[in-house]
Amino acid sequence: MATSKSRWYALAALALSTLAIGLDTTILSVALPTLSRDLHASTGDLQWFTNSYLLVLAAVLLPAGMLGDRFGRKKFLLGALFVFGAASAACAWSASTGQLIAARTALGLGAAVLMPLSGAVLTVLFEAKERSRALSIWLTASALGIPLGPLLGGWLLDNFWWGSVFLINVPLVAIALVAVSLWVPESHGDRTRRFDLPGVLLSAAGLVSVTYGIIEAGDRGWSDARSLITMIAGVLLLASFVFWQRRATVPLVDLALFRSRQFTGGAVLATVASFGMLGLMFSLPQFYSAVEGQDAFGSGLRLLPVIGGLLVGARTAEKLAARLGSRTVIAGGLTLMTVALLIGAQTSATSGFGFIATWVSLAGLGLGFTLPPSMDAALGALTAERSGVGNGLLQAMRQVGGAIGVAVLGTVLNGAYRDHLPGSASTTARESVAGGVATATDPGALEAIRTAFTHGMDVSLVVAAAVAAAGVILAVLMLPGREAPAAAVVEEERLALAESGL
Repeated sequence: MATSKSRWYALAALALSTLAIGLDTTILSVALPTLSRDLHASTGDLQWFTNSYLLVLAAVLLPAGMLGDRFGRKKFLLGALFVFGAASAACAWSASTGQLIAARTALGLGAAVLMPLSGAVLTVLFEAKERSRALSIWLTASALGIPLGPLLGGWLLDNFWWGSVFLINVPLVAIALVAVSLWVPESHGDRTRRFDLPGVLLSAAGLVSVTYGIIEAGDRGWSDARSLITMIAGVLLLASFVFWQRRATVPLVDLALFRSRQFTGGAVLATVASFGMLGLMFSLPQFYSAVEGQDAFGSGLRLLPVIGGLLVGARTAEKLAARLGSRTVIAGGLTLMTVALLIGAQTSATSGFGFIATWVSLAGLGLGFTLPPSMDAALGALTAERSGVGNGLLQAMRQVGGAIGVAVLGTVLNGAYRDHLPGSASTTARESVAGGVATATDPGALEAIRTAFTHGMDVSLVVAAAVAAAGVILAVLMLPGREAPAAAVVEEERLALAESGL
């Protein structure tokens, strides 16, 4: 265990790396119009700038955790930081769409290693009493990148060339490289484990297929045959992966993890929270831009109440969980998210910022009550030796949940938006609200487009509220209670995990 002071220095280094990943999640969105013009990128190219990153991320998360456990998490963290920094520079100086897509693929590879291993290192650095606070800081650093991305990206695009939105990662990565070298101790899991190649291939193919099918369905609609076939193939591959993991001598993911109610409940509820968070972050920037007429910088500023609520919620949840138990706090957080999203569904095209900031802050507060305690519950069920693989599984579930959130809520939003448009609306308006606002020829048409989009957002918020409400029920059913005659239950779960080498 590292010294008290160096632990927090190490946490700062890990938080910097996740901040860079969080920035990259949203900063690209404000640069897409410029990239379309300067690189002569088609709509398909613009989609692949994002999708190439997401697909590699989904494919590599699980094996990255296992490889870090086996060969050394610090080594892999340093390598991933170098790849992430180099890929960011390659993105900045790409001269064609093909080069940028390839660089974004490498960026996804670096992020896929950083995400599970930085979380795994926290379980080694911090004991249970401090881990919740450390997780809150680590998650908040990543979440901060979401509103800072468009805010910082908008400022950079106003003052520099488009490559600057990628170069901003480089100094963050450079500082993180030095800090990880100095303060993060080397740690391993089970170094004798063999490489589960069939498990890696099946999990990667399954996650890529599911994620790609969801991305395509979000664009083409949920009745599109190719999207449905791709998703079904992904589900079958993942079912094959589970079958193989039950039979493999040395599996990539030991399914005995799911015998622990604490791990299973925490992982599922963290996924539910990610669904709501990324779905919310998908619709709000568009609302601020298209309906309120804000630029990228103004939209980023108006997302800050989400982060404010998250910060307050995470700090409060840590204290409440010690007194009331994680199940009560997580269920309360999801209840708060449900209420906030239902209030948000009353938003109109003329709603003032005060009303919007109120319900958005409440949603962030609920998220703070839900996400850090859920992840802490899941990671608390892992031993330090298996934290890499376990955290990789947790992050993979969160990423797929986020992708599903964006695709499902995006499809609901777009469908309700188009259905609410008047019959006289232009083809451009039906394709996107941004295009409709840019080409509207009279105030009446502009008002109709903005009203239709707000209606679509409201419908998507109702769907997100329903998912959060289902999470409340799952929290009560899946998480262990605070009182444990628990000695018996906890001992049973501990023995089950011990028998499987965890």
